[in-house]
Amino acid sequence: MIKKEGIALERLDKLLASTGRWSRKEAKDLVRLGRVLADGSPVRGPEERYDPGAVCLTVDGEAVDCSPFVYVMLHKPAGLLSATEDKRQPTVLDLLPPELRRRGLFPAGRLDKDTTGLLLLTDDGDLAHRLLSPKKHVDKVYLARVEGRIDTEDVKALAEGMVLKDGLRCLPAVLEPLEDGSECRITLREGKYHQVKRMLAARGKPVLTLHRLSMGSLTLDQALKPGQWRFLSTFERGQLGEDRQA
Repeated sequence: MIKKEGIALERLDKLLASTGRWSRKEAKDLVRLGRVLADGSPVRGPEERYDPGAVCLTVDGEAVDCSPFVYVMLHKPAGLLSATEDKRQPTVLDLLPPELRRRGLFPAGRLDKDTTGLLLLTDDGDLAHRLLSPKKHVDKVYLARVEGRIDTEDVKALAEGMVLKDGLRCLPAVLEPLEDGSECRITLREGKYHQVKRMLAARGKPVLTLHRLSMGSLTLDQALKPGQWRFLSTFERGQLGEDRQA
């Protein structure tokens, strides 16, 4: 890596390969065939170096995003593991095209196999760590349907902070009954293993379905159907940056 006035410059073939769409060899071939433009001009060779955050690269006239990190919003369906790979069961990464799977994306915060809703996939390890760090207390909002009816005692118990039978001490959480009380919205500031299910089960209200609505500033796009995904918008990425600094 070469730096110019404090800016890290990357080789062109490495930049193209980092998208996951081409190998280093394929990227070099694209350059030699004159199919790659940098800021509208043909490049001289794959060894040319550019600022990933400033250069405008196109291949066959199509813009190429060479951002250092990728952020994908996924509407997770039931039945998939929140994992990068599994030898026996399908994972959320199987919903992505090959070029994104090659980027090394991973779920930033897991959802149970039968839980649906918002899942962020990224290769930004620093952001994922900060979103999930217990010290950051990033809000996570879920919609749950339970056996029975949520009552005022349940709301009070979660607001005071529960201690489960296995000794887990939960931070105070916000529980909001909806409609007839069989559905509720719950906001956590932590994310322990099966926490929502364990807390409500301890109140005698086993969870039937669980759906994550939001995490920090990021809210599930209602236009996404289960199994669908999209890249985060510039605005959403900016908000995540604020979550990172919070």
